[in-house]
Amino acid sequence: MQLSTTPYEERLTAPRTWWLISFLVGVSFALILLPFGTLPLLGGLVGGTAAAAVVASSYGSVRIRVVGDALIAGEAKIPVAALGEAEVLAPEEARAWRTYKADTRAFLLLRAYIPTALKVQVTDPDDPTPYVYLSTREPERLAQALRTAREAAA
Repeated sequence: MQLSTTPYEERLTAPRTWWLISFLVGVSFALILLPFGTLPLLGGLVGGTAAAAVVASSYGSVRIRVVGDALIAGEAKIPVAALGEAEVLAPEEARAWRTYKADTRAFLLLRAYIPTALKVQVTDPDDPTPYVYLSTREPERLAQALRTAREAAA
């Protein structure tokens, strides 16, 4: 028995600056607790940094995968048979599609700190979702993985 391989997998991690902000949140907590002594100051530094880091990590832990005959984007699992053509969006076009061109019925996996995206038409007539918008650092590779999965499923 041969194990199937994942043609595409990407984790949309938080940018490095968010980790610096997490540390600065810890420093803020430490300064707030400074009048109470050294031990509360250290507790505020560690606790505030840890809490902010958990928030940054959880927001930046979403994954996009193409596994077998499905696109898994965050919590959504969409069969590739229900997807149409994929359109690679340059940074300006991606910004337009996540702001004034956006359809309220669309599935959007947005990360504002990722400038490029992929827009995939949904062809399932029973699904009211017109398209799937995915923030991705490698839109060409994701589009190719979707084409490959669609051809393999057909």
